[in-house]
Amino acid sequence: MTYRDARFGPRIGQYMGKPIYKSIETPEGRYEFDRIASYSDDGYPLDQLAGNEIMYPEGVVYRKRA
Repeated sequence: MTYRDARFGPRIGQYMGKPIYKSIETPEGRYEFDRIASYSDDGYPLDQLAGNEIMYPEGVVYRKRA
């Protein structure tokens, strides 16, 4: 996914100084904010994401909607 092609919905908060958007629309589909990812020693492991989820920015998880 390229974020330069994304359209961001309204800001609904922030996490670690980065915005949390209600939704992100990309050519691949619409993603809605789901949760804050779990942090480990090295950052935010990607293995905590399901196949229909993305993390943007680091630590903020969005889930693809139908």
